[in-house]
Amino acid sequence: MGYNLNFDAVWRDFDLLMAGLGLGLVMAVVSIFIGCLIGLVAAFGMLAPNRLIRALSTCYVTAIRNTPLLVLIFFTYFALPQLGVRLGKIESFVATLSIYAGAYLTEVFRAGLIALPGGLREAGLAIGLTELQVKSSLTVPVMLRNVLPSLSNNFISLFKDTSLAAAIAVPDLTFYARKINVETFRVVETWVVASLMYVLACYIIAQGLRIFERRLAIPR
Repeated sequence: MGYNLNFDAVWRDFDLLMAGLGLGLVMAVVSIFIGCLIGLVAAFGMLAPNRLIRALSTCYVTAIRNTPLLVLIFFTYFALPQLGVRLGKIESFVATLSIYAGAYLTEVFRAGLIALPGGLREAGLAIGLTELQVKSSLTVPVMLRNVLPSLSNNFISLFKDTSLAAAIAVPDLTFYARKINVETFRVVETWVVASLMYVLACYIIAQGLRIFERRLAIPR
């Protein structure tokens, strides 16, 4: 039996797909920002002289990186309310994605910190900077410029992970695509359009980040 393509149902609700795509981008941006803060703290923790701090940071990274993101999403949205912690759908997903991103960015930042020149800290202390000023004015800015390509890749991956938000009915692109599919039974058309929207969005993001990387790259 032949299948006749008909994109009318998809175009009729294309504004919903665009709204879902926009929400996914916003959730990815917020999550990568919070994830960077978590990752920086955990990266410094993994390199701290205190064994307890190192152990806590390592446990966080190991536990989160070895747990599927979907399981973490379900735990945050369905299990935490049983413990008295109630969050909305979007807030719950962003919190989970931020913690998940933080675990991966911890390793990115840790590698970046290890790769820094050994005399950078000493040079900062020699000109009268405190340890905190050395970290905020020298260590972190130089490290971020070095790890920017990895950071860009993590952001794109994080944006694609926002498709899992549909599992808890967050109205992102995948949620609306599934809704259109169920209501119209235009399976091929719906998922072809949704896939192309993800591909195009990721391509534009990647090209924008590449330009940003070249502008901030440290001259060799």
